Order: sequence, then structure tokens, then C-alpha cells
Amino acid sequence: MASPVSTTRVFNNGNSQAVRIPAEFRLNTDRVQISCNEHGDLVIHPIPAERGQALLQALQALGEVDEQFIAALEAEQENSQPMRDREAL
Repeated sequence: MASPVSTTRVFNNGNSQAVRIPAEFRLNTDRVQISCNEHGDLVIHPIPAERGQALLQALQALGEVDEQFIAALEAEQENSQPMRDREAL
């Protein structure tokens, strides 16, 4: 089965470029990894939120994290601003 194809806009966002991602390709993450393959195609890989959990577990195993540190991280996450939807162009 062929993947859907869509045309979208590229625009400047500060010193970077941004690409409007159509709704049918919506990502369930706020971070992605981007690379360029041998054909010059840009490839976007969503980074799952669970990767932070793995890092936290590794730090705990090394004794680098205590309960106060975890509480501060959780409080920061609760107080962070949600991602906003932009108007359609």
C-alpha cells in the first residue's frame, strides 16, 4: 500500500527553516530526529517521550538522581506550556 503524499509549505522561523506538517502526518511527540539519506531525501523520525525515562533510570542506577531532583523535573513538566496548534495557511 502506498503512503499518502501531500504538498506543504516551507517557511523561515528565525535562523532556521520550518515545514508545516499536514494533519494526516501529525506526530505524537514534540521532538524529532532529522537526517538526509543518500538520495538527498530528508527523513524525520519521531523521538518517543520514553527516551527521557531511560536516561532517568540510567542516572538513578549511577546514583546521580535523588527524589528531590525527580520532584523538580515532574513539577517543571506539569508547569510547561502545552503545544499550540497553528492556524492553517
